[in-house]
Amino acid sequence: MQLGLVGLGKMGGNMAERIRRAGHEVVGYDRHSEKRDVTSLEDLIGALQAPRVVWVMVPSGDATRSTVEKLAGLLEPGDVIVDGGNSKYTDDQIHDVLCREKGIGYVDAGVSGGVWGLENGYALMVGGTKDDVAKVQPIFDALRPPEPEDASGQAMPGAGFVHAGPVGAGHFSKMVHNGIEYALMQAYGEGYELLAAVDLIEDVPGVIRSWTQGTVIRSWLLDLLVRALDEDPALDRIRGYAEDSGEGRWTVEQAIENSVPMPTIAASLFARFSSRQEDSPTMKAVAALRNQFGGHAVQAVRDQEVERPA
Repeated sequence: MQLGLVGLGKMGGNMAERIRRAGHEVVGYDRHSEKRDVTSLEDLIGALQAPRVVWVMVPSGDATRSTVEKLAGLLEPGDVIVDGGNSKYTDDQIHDVLCREKGIGYVDAGVSGGVWGLENGYALMVGGTKDDVAKVQPIFDALRPPEPEDASGQAMPGAGFVHAGPVGAGHFSKMVHNGIEYALMQAYGEGYELLAAVDLIEDVPGVIRSWTQGTVIRSWLLDLLVRALDEDPALDRIRGYAEDSGEGRWTVEQAIENSVPMPTIAASLFARFSSRQEDSPTMKAVAALRNQFGGHAVQAVRDQEVERPA
């Protein structure tokens, strides 16, 4: 099968390689990558045989919107656009209307796997019509991990791929996935901090490594924390600053809109906001209030304790 792939960054480049290893032809385009096979979207469309499938793997927001709009003006009825970035699901619904007016199919694909996906495969959550998903299925099969086996050796169908519903369902599913990811990382981080804070624990990395087998909290994220601690046992080389890609925010927004209690994921999102503050205005106010009502000591700007007169 032929695939046009727009975006050959860390994810897109590895995805192209995995698809090629499965025996498919990939024609890649990226304005900034030397790995590109063509130099324009027009050339990309011209290099593909109809009916075409073009996968967009560029940053969410304006970059994705402009790329989809331009492709919709170049493709023909029967072709399919796949958005594999981290777009908001409401953008998918707008793009679907645009494409349907031109007879072009549209599929949204939430993709998880990061830089490890080339070897391990990618988990895929897709939205679209059955017919449009079927047109892309050989590519999904090339990207997804092999089906795992249960304890008895039986295959576990469905692991690593789901047709979640109509357009928008794929990215909505990925949004919730990333919200859960925020909370898991926050829990591991808090556990690490408590272990490191007490003199009783002499081998913090060893404790975390011990959790990777036989425990109910083992996971790939935990394995990655072990890897990070192997490289930097006290995490001295990095700042405690964490950005958010937007999906954690969207998850919390949807929780509010649908009256779903989500305190853990919300707290993990707010913790990322806190990480970006050199000195928290909130905690300044808290310290000032404690000083006002109880005469509790506060830290001055020059690290000198200030006592409130009795």
